[in-house]
Amino acid sequence: MAWFEREFIAVPEDRKHQLVYKWPDLNIRRYSRALVNADEIALFVRSGKIIAALGPGRHRIDADELPVLGALVDTLTGGNFYRAELYFVSARELPGIKFGGRLTDIADPVSEQVVTLRAFGEFALSVRDPGELITGLIGTVDPADPDAASRWCAALLLKCMKIAVAQGVSRGEWPVLGLSGQLAQIESTVLRETNILLYEYGLRVPRMGNFDITLASEDAERLKRLAKDRTYVRMTGDFGRYAAGEMAIGAGQGMARGGGDIGFLGAALGLNTLQQQTVAPPLPAISPVCPSCHSVRSPGARFCGDCGTELAPRPACRNCATELRDSAKFCGNCGTIRQ
Repeated sequence: MAWFEREFIAVPEDRKHQLVYKWPDLNIRRYSRALVNADEIALFVRSGKIIAALGPGRHRIDADELPVLGALVDTLTGGNFYRAELYFVSARELPGIKFGGRLTDIADPVSEQVVTLRAFGEFALSVRDPGELITGLIGTVDPADPDAASRWCAALLLKCMKIAVAQGVSRGEWPVLGLSGQLAQIESTVLRETNILLYEYGLRVPRMGNFDITLASEDAERLKRLAKDRTYVRMTGDFGRYAAGEMAIGAGQGMARGGGDIGFLGAALGLNTLQQQTVAPPLPAISPVCPSCHSVRSPGARFCGDCGTELAPRPACRNCATELRDSAKFCGNCGTIRQ
């Protein structure tokens, strides 16, 4: 009898960080000692049903002391073994579980551009009901896998975040370029939806740690550029002016990168075009008219060539010396006011 009592069943030290630990042997020797820590609970399972539960402490595996174990006696061994699955479930909160990956491709309502969103972070996990956890996980994940439950919960949380973010962005509640400012609201929504799905499995996500939702780098650069374009067009009130300014900036950048001839040629052509559009053509010269016979004479003539009448000198602009018409108040060439 003393030899049997030297066999102990407990969670190994290197497995105490796990949410669930499954004892590897289905044959549990009678009179063994089960050591259950203060933050654990041990569950005996047979055919998918919880047969017995052991709280914190040292327990002797014996149907005489624990009558509930009577249903687990293996009669083929003469009653020396109990045949069952034994699980140790942690009652403490497990923080720092990583999650992350691609969320979704979604159209930005502002720019109408399709962008890719990604999320990365961590969360904490705790057991709400150990019995529901064991019976719910059997057939869903492998309880013997130390990280199976954590990975399954991380995938479920990422799925809930994908749905929540897609709905929030499509409804215009959360801007794509401003998702980092909505993390508190996103966390609240994701936790609520995730815990609804985890309830039947006896699990709970009490909180999320540091996490962020980001754009692919090329998508972020594209949206920033479009936002800048919209702002400039709104400020100038004219897309043509904005486009001309962008061309000028591009010409300057081209010259800085070594394309001096092309940039200078483009700038020169643009300048010539602008000058042709803004400079008025010169006015035709004013020919004198004879006051006697009304013949038109060449500019500068002092006498009429037809009748010999002396022609009075025409008034001239005091600025550019251009001859002025009798009724002119301003010089037609330079705009100077007539004296």
